[in-house]
Amino acid sequence: MSTFSAKPAEVVHEWFVIDATDKVLGRVASEVALRLRGKHKAIYTPHVDTGDFIVIINASQLRVTGAKPIDKVYYRHSGYPGGITATNFRDMQAKHPGRALEKAVKGMLPKGPLGYAMIKKLKVYGGAEHPHTAQQPKVLDIAGISNNAVKREAAQ
Repeated sequence: MSTFSAKPAEVVHEWFVIDATDKVLGRVASEVALRLRGKHKAIYTPHVDTGDFIVIINASQLRVTGAKPIDKVYYRHSGYPGGITATNFRDMQAKHPGRALEKAVKGMLPKGPLGYAMIKKLKVYGGAEHPHTAQQPKVLDIAGISNNAVKREAAQ
């Protein structure tokens, strides 16, 4: 029996929506990175993009534990001497909701062309509305992420 290798044309990318209300940043990011890579599928092939599209809503209500709202610092550099800027989690969430989640997920994906293609399948929105209803995304219940995990609708 030979090893199965998925072909890019054979892969079916599904759409999922995750409600990030009161979820912990790192736990959501690790689950999202796993699904963007496609490691939850039986057809996973390391050199093929087998992952799904993920839409995250209510990213402005993500939380971190302990003193991390103030202590967790994100750095960026302009490229000029003395051009480093630091922002903590609380300020980043206030100014750009969801950017901390995007950075966390991006750090968990492979670097290179395949990783860049995977991160493009992540759509993050600070509020409850998103423009991807035409794709009919399925609600993804990430049980165990927090005590307030969103329960799957009874109709599904």
